[in-house]
Amino acid sequence: MNISPQRRQEIIDALRRGTVPQRSLSAFAVGLDRFGSTVDDELGRVERGGAVFKAVRGEYGTGKTFFVRFLQERARTLGFATAEVQISETETPLHHLETVYRRMVEHLSTSDTLTGALRSILDGWFYALEQDVLAEGGIEETDADKLVEKTSALLETRLAAVTRTAPAMAAALRGYRESLSRGEHQIAEGLLAWLSGQPNVGPDIKRRAHLSGAIDHFGALSFLQGLLTILRDSGRPGLLVVLDEVETLQRVRSDVRDKGLNALRQWIDEVDGGRFPGLYLVITGTSAFYDGPQGVQRLPPLAQRLHVQFGPDERFDNPRAVQIRLTPFGQDRLVEVGKRIRDLYAQESKVPDRIYAKADDGYLSELAQAVAGELGGKVGVAPRIFLKKLVAEVLDRIDQFPDFDPRKHYSLTLSDVELTATERGSRPATSADDIDLSL
Repeated sequence: MNISPQRRQEIIDALRRGTVPQRSLSAFAVGLDRFGSTVDDELGRVERGGAVFKAVRGEYGTGKTFFVRFLQERARTLGFATAEVQISETETPLHHLETVYRRMVEHLSTSDTLTGALRSILDGWFYALEQDVLAEGGIEETDADKLVEKTSALLETRLAAVTRTAPAMAAALRGYRESLSRGEHQIAEGLLAWLSGQPNVGPDIKRRAHLSGAIDHFGALSFLQGLLTILRDSGRPGLLVVLDEVETLQRVRSDVRDKGLNALRQWIDEVDGGRFPGLYLVITGTSAFYDGPQGVQRLPPLAQRLHVQFGPDERFDNPRAVQIRLTPFGQDRLVEVGKRIRDLYAQESKVPDRIYAKADDGYLSELAQAVAGELGGKVGVAPRIFLKKLVAEVLDRIDQFPDFDPRKHYSLTLSDVELTATERGSRPATSADDIDLSL
């Protein structure tokens, strides 16, 4: 795959930090081919005005974050907007739909804008309205007053669909555009913040658009409908939203958990009921969340909607099912990812021959085995730290120091400080003090 030097550098920098890159994930995606055609078919269905709900299942190390980032990137290349929301007990509880909406808008992304894309989406919509007015003829582009007047009339027509579901959103959009046309940028910024779900917008700003209060729990889904309407009207095929780490519901109070599970059931029913044409909604969770007593099984109607019977052979998993599972990395997949990263690194290096000679396929296999061995032989837990070590401690040194030979001058060590809780938990105990006893 040919990608720009800037994108290659973004990938290398992210892996050096031990994080998942935001873009160009297809450059080193391994094992996702079986989902590709189904994802494309489902995005096509959404583009034609349908809606899709998908539940992703996987343990730590199966690549859930990688998969949903890969999915988002695939959607953005087709013109979709995307948003990834981390569900958490304190900051983004699932049953507070107004908070989920706010986080969604904060992380709204397009192929041109990686975060906070609402402004560019709205400005693109207003520009499309002006172009439609000019295409009708009878108005010169230089006649600003007449253009604003005609565009405002068309805006009201287009806003009719938004008004039916979210009249306050239509009022805020109207006020936002009028403020921009008058050069009242502070007012426009305040109304944009209100449209984004921010709760602390001053009353003077809200009065300018005849608004009161903030977007509440009941209005959040209506505002999502309005956003989908704007996206369609501005030529975008739809919106892909990821609700990540939904399994955190298992760790909250029982009443909060039940509200969250019921909110999830509501999301599914609204998608199936046709309320959100143009929406592709994805959730992620662990097997314990889908199968355990503190997760989906706690709410039988939700369990029925998400149930999928997985067989012993992953080759025959149905990617079209409402729930799909990701399986842990094996040694072969881990080495294959290492090769792809090595190849990307070599393209950026001034000494690619040295990179290939000293980090050959055999060494990558040795390093992968060593990392997995440090993590108790659990290859599925190893990808993040393996790639971090490969880039930051092996490839960087080969690139900078001509005499460096990783087989002679490098010995793998893992510090608890650099490991996640799951990675630390995989390490074999070396003394009685390493054994965690819950008393």
